[in-house]
Amino acid sequence: MDLREHTRAYCKKDNRLAKLSYFATFAVYFLSLYLAITFVDVWYLMLPAGIVHAFSAVRLYVLQHDCGHHSLFETRQQNELAGHGLSPFTFAPFEVMKQNHNLHHGGIGNLDHRETGEINTMTLREWNAAGFWPRLFYRLYRNPFVLVPVGAAFTYFVRYRWPKNTMRFGLVGVLLHNLSILVYLSALYALAGSTGVLVWLVFSFLGGMIGVFLVYLQHNFEDTYWDRRPDLDPQIAALQGSSALDFGWFFDLIVACITLHDIHHFNARIPSYRLRACHYSLPPEVAPRRIKFPEAIGALNLKLWDEDNKRLVPFPKANRADKNEGALVQ
Repeated sequence: MDLREHTRAYCKKDNRLAKLSYFATFAVYFLSLYLAITFVDVWYLMLPAGIVHAFSAVRLYVLQHDCGHHSLFETRQQNELAGHGLSPFTFAPFEVMKQNHNLHHGGIGNLDHRETGEINTMTLREWNAAGFWPRLFYRLYRNPFVLVPVGAAFTYFVRYRWPKNTMRFGLVGVLLHNLSILVYLSALYALAGSTGVLVWLVFSFLGGMIGVFLVYLQHNFEDTYWDRRPDLDPQIAALQGSSALDFGWFFDLIVACITLHDIHHFNARIPSYRLRACHYSLPPEVAPRRIKFPEAIGALNLKLWDEDNKRLVPFPKANRADKNEGALVQ
C-alpha cells in the first residue's frame, strides 16, 4: 500500500467543517467559562463546567496548531488570521509557535537535534556518564508530578511570554500577543471580577496539564523511534516515533484528533477533522499499534532512550547504574 497516496486523499480542506470546528469550540469555551463563574459556589455545577472549559482550551490550542500547518481552512490567509485570533486564548504566540513547530517536524526522531522537541530525552549512555547534579535535575524534570503541573505552569504562563526563537521569528508578534492577553484578562476582570479571573486561571492551568500530558505521549512511549544521521529514516521517525492514542472517538473529538499524531507527522496537511477517518481507514497490515489509556499512564515511567535496544526505558536500578559507571571509569 502506498501510504503517502492514501493520506493525500484526506488532505482536502473544507471551510464549512473548519468554521464549525473553530466557532463551535469558541462557543463551548466561553459558555463553559461563563457557567463555571456563575456557579462558582455550587461545586457540582462549577467543576464539570470548568473541566469542559479546560478541554475546550486544549482544543483551541490544537486548532491553532492546525492553522500553523495551514491545514484547517482552505487558504493560507484564512489560516494565518484564524491562528492569530486564537493566540490570546491559547497563550501561544502564533507566528513563533508555528515556526518552532515546523522545526520540531523537521527534527523528529533525530538524536542530534533534540532541541527541536517539546520534552527533552536523555539516552541511557548519557545517563550512565552523567554526574550527580545532571541526574538529579533530569530525575526531577521527568517526574510526572513535576513535568505535568510545573511544566504546564511554566510553559503556558511564563515561557510563552518569551518563547525560544522570539528574536528570530517575531519579536513584535510576541509583544502584541502578550498585550492581547492583558486586554483579554482585563475584560474578564471588568465583567466577572477577581473571581472570574481566578476561575479562568484554575481551569486554564488544568487545560495546560492536559496539554502537557498529551504532548508527552506524542513521542514518549516504549517503542518510539530515535536515531542519528545517516541512519535516521524520516518516514519511520514520523510514523513510529509518533503515537496513536486510542482513548475513544469522543476523546478524539474533544481534542481535535491530536491523539492521532503518527498520521499527522507523516502528512501534516491533513485537517484535524479528517485525521480520524484517515487513520482508521488504514488496512490491518499497515495500521499502527494504538496506545490505550493504561499503557499511556505506564509510559510516564519511561525516561531514557536505550540506543542499543531501540526502546524507551525507565531509570536503571541503582546497582546497575553503579556497575555501568564503574565500567566507564575503568
